[in-house]
Amino acid sequence: MKQKLFAWIALLGFFGSVTLPAQAAMISTPDVIQSQQSQYEREQLSTMLDRSDIQDKLVSMGVAPESVQERINSMTDFEVAQLNQQINDMPAGSGIVGIIVLLFVVFVITDAVGATDIFPFVRPVR
Repeated sequence: MKQKLFAWIALLGFFGSVTLPAQAAMISTPDVIQSQQSQYEREQLSTMLDRSDIQDKLVSMGVAPESVQERINSMTDFEVAQLNQQINDMPAGSGIVGIIVLLFVVFVITDAVGATDIFPFVRPVR
């Protein structure tokens, strides 16, 4: 009985001591910088979305505040960087002014064609 027990312990010890080869590689500086940059951009986006006015806007659009972080985590690094770039490039209120100007131009064109009669200073082409 002792011999069988010793044989099993020796067999388990042999299989337990088998090691797999380890692999190591150098990490380049650009890889480290890119990793740090993507982490910083995610934190920047999360911080911006934690503001109360943005939270209120998201709730009015039907997005639960609890799911915002999950949605950020599911985005790729490229998508996060692109969204941060769009936010940083957009001056405050520029979207509203652009929409108003676009609507004004559309209404002037429809008045000129004769489809609408909104502005009295526009004469139809007919």
